[in-house]
Amino acid sequence: MRNILWGILIFLIGIVVVGTFYFNSRQNLYLSTQNLDQNPPQPLKTSSPASIFNSPIGIKYLRSLKVPEGEFTIHEKLLDTFNYERYLVSFQSEGYKIYALMTVPKTEMPAGGFPAIIFNHGYIPPTQYQTLERYTAYVDYLARNGFVVLKIDMRGHGKSEGVATGTYFSNAYNLDVLNALQALKNDKRVNPERIGLWGHSMSGNLVLRSLLISNEFKAGVIWAGAVYSYQDFAKYGISDSSFVRRPAMSKEVLESPDREKSPEVSKIRENPSEINFESEFWREISLTKNLEYLKAPIQIHHAVNDETVNIGYSRDLSRELEKSGKSFEFYEYPGGGHNLNSPYFEQAMQRTVEFFRNNLKTE
Repeated sequence: MRNILWGILIFLIGIVVVGTFYFNSRQNLYLSTQNLDQNPPQPLKTSSPASIFNSPIGIKYLRSLKVPEGEFTIHEKLLDTFNYERYLVSFQSEGYKIYALMTVPKTEMPAGGFPAIIFNHGYIPPTQYQTLERYTAYVDYLARNGFVVLKIDMRGHGKSEGVATGTYFSNAYNLDVLNALQALKNDKRVNPERIGLWGHSMSGNLVLRSLLISNEFKAGVIWAGAVYSYQDFAKYGISDSSFVRRPAMSKEVLESPDREKSPEVSKIRENPSEINFESEFWREISLTKNLEYLKAPIQIHHAVNDETVNIGYSRDLSRELEKSGKSFEFYEYPGGGHNLNSPYFEQAMQRTVEFFRNNLKTE
């Protein structure tokens, strides 16, 4: 009998415990639901600092890079001219050997060294490019006027190692220019405080971006340049009637770590109307949206009858430079085409020389 009573007692205690647990659970669930309605869950917060928007062609990202010191290797002394010596040299850029033609004036070296110009070629099919061909008259004009001239064979061109990726959506050529700068600064014949940039066609983009990245360049000259905001790229495009277009880009080019791979860039040619050029992505890679970093003066040359690069690129850039209060000169020519052929060539070259003399502070 006693065992039966103990069993009943234990059973009743169990019912009380279970009932209490169930009531409390329902009450807690109700309170929790009410709390969620009044205080919805917040996203997790991170204590990490805001990061730089690190597109390979983002201006802030490129400005954050540290370029190592470098020096030239002389491979061959070429035939001199009456005014200057010529050398085939190379320097290192991201582990690639980049070749270049260097000219050195025969005149007495000024105190501190000669002023120097990094010369950046426009688009030439990489397989057709040769160091001593194209731009010979341009280089000669600058070299005869007392400048050290370094005409870079961009990576993938001539004997230069690496992959030719272009400049509009890749930082590779910019890195070649920045490494060339470091090598020039260590050349005893060059004044490290008097280095400028010259660029044609696609290298208009290259020159302006390089000026935004580094304040060590003291002046920049652009002939028939293109693509400064990407909005202008969508507006004007590029009609390449003077050079053979390159074949479809290889997988190696498309997968290059130096290249911007965002799906946004494909919209430029396919669906430009879908692009929000005021978004963080496009503002970060746009050159004209980052003119606050521009310290060096710029000179721009463009022919009205340029059939390859619409003069609208240069006109729009000039308006943005003026709006931003930057130091610049802009010259339009009624003829001469994409290369500013004679008789406009001589006028444009003389203006270029005077601009470099004034801004690289030559005697």
